[in-house]
Amino acid sequence: MADTASAIKAARRFDAAAIRGQFPILGTRCHGKPLTFLDSAASAQKPQVVIDAVAETYEGQYANIHRGVYDLSERTSAAFEAVRGKARGLINAAHDDEIIFTSGTTESINLVAQSWGRANLGPGDEVLITEMEHHSNIVPWQLLRDQTGFTLKVAPFDDHGVLIMETFEKSLSERTKLVCVTQLSNALGTILPVREITTMAHAAGALVLVDGAQGIPHLATDVRALDCDFYAFSGHKLYGPSGIGVLYGKADLLAHMPPWKGGGDMIASVTFEKTEFAAPPHRFEAGTPNIAGTIGMGAAIDWFQGLDLDGLAAHEDDLLAYGTACLSEVPGLRIIGTAPDKAAVISFVLDTAHPHDIGTVLDSQGVAVRAGHHCAQPVMDHFDVAATVRASFGAYSSRDDIDTLVSALDQVRELFG
Repeated sequence: MADTASAIKAARRFDAAAIRGQFPILGTRCHGKPLTFLDSAASAQKPQVVIDAVAETYEGQYANIHRGVYDLSERTSAAFEAVRGKARGLINAAHDDEIIFTSGTTESINLVAQSWGRANLGPGDEVLITEMEHHSNIVPWQLLRDQTGFTLKVAPFDDHGVLIMETFEKSLSERTKLVCVTQLSNALGTILPVREITTMAHAAGALVLVDGAQGIPHLATDVRALDCDFYAFSGHKLYGPSGIGVLYGKADLLAHMPPWKGGGDMIASVTFEKTEFAAPPHRFEAGTPNIAGTIGMGAAIDWFQGLDLDGLAAHEDDLLAYGTACLSEVPGLRIIGTAPDKAAVISFVLDTAHPHDIGTVLDSQGVAVRAGHHCAQPVMDHFDVAATVRASFGAYSSRDDIDTLVSALDQVRELFG
C-alpha cells in the first residue's frame, strides 16, 4: 500500500500542464480542434529548449567540426562532443568513447550487423530475436543472414504480449552468438526483462543487443546494470530532433570491430595503398554528421534529466491505468497487449471499423494516433489482425487527452455502427 500511495503522490505532483506549455506545437489546432497528440511512440514532440538549441546552432555557432582551427569550428566541435558525455551519463556507460552517434536506432542496429555481425557470424551460428521486435531489429538480421549464412531464430510471446521465458531460454545454445531484444515493445507496450535475458545469454556465451528506442523515454536505463553489450536509441523518441541517435557498445567490443562506412573523419591516415582507421567512436562516424541535431539531442537529454523522473514514471503509469480502464468500457473495443509489466502504450481494435478508418475519424476531431502495423507485422500476425490503433503517451499527456480520445471514438461508433 505504501508503494501505491507514494506513486499516487508522485503522479499528482507531476505537473503535466506545465510541461505541456513548453511544447509550442501542442497549442496548435487540427481541423479546427485543439490538438490531442497521442503518437509519442512514433516520435515525441519537441520542447522550446530543443528548438532553440537547433536554431541557435545555425544562427550563431555553426561550422563543420573536428577539422577547423578557427574559433567557430572549435566551439561547435566542443558543443558537439559534449553531447557524447551527456549520452554517456543518460545511460550510465563507462566511457564517452563507448558512445557512437548514428542517425537513429535503425542505423545503430545496422552498424552492429554490418560491422560486428559480418565479421563474426557465419554458417552454424545463430542469432536469437523475439517475436515482438520492430522491423528495425528483424530486417537487418535477415539481410545479414542471407549474406553470411547464420540461422535466425525467433522466441515467441504469449497472447498477453509477454515473452515466454522458458522457451526463450531453451532457444539458447552454444551456437547462439547474439541475442537482439527490444527493451519495450512499440506495438504492445510490453517491458521485457532485459537483465534476466542478458544473464541467460551471457551464460550461453552470446552477446546482447538492446533496442532501446521505446525504452529510453520511459525507463531508467543503466547499461552497466543491464550488462548489455550494445544499446541503441533515437533522439526523436526522447523529445529531441530526428535524424540523430546513439549506439552504445562496450569498449573492448568496439575496439575490434571494423568500420561499416568509409569517408572523412573516420581515419588516422590514408594512402592509395592502405588506410589506417581512427579509434572508436570516430571509426564509425564517417562524413559530416548531423551537427545541429546532435546538439539538439544534447539539449533534449538535459531537459529530460531535469524532469522529476519518478514523478514522470508515476504519471505515465497513471495514464496507462486510466486509459486502459476507459477504453475497456468502449463497446466492441479490444486492447491488444495486456502484459502486466507494461509502459504507456495502448493498442486496440474496434469490431466495427478498420484502424485506418478509426484514425481518420479521430483526426477529424483533432486526435492524433497511429493506425497500422507499427513496423511490427509479426506482432499483428500473432493476433490475427491487419493493424491496430495505437495511443501512446509522453510527459505532456494528460487524462484529458484520454477523455478526448474516448469521446472521439463515440464518433467512430456512430459512423460505423
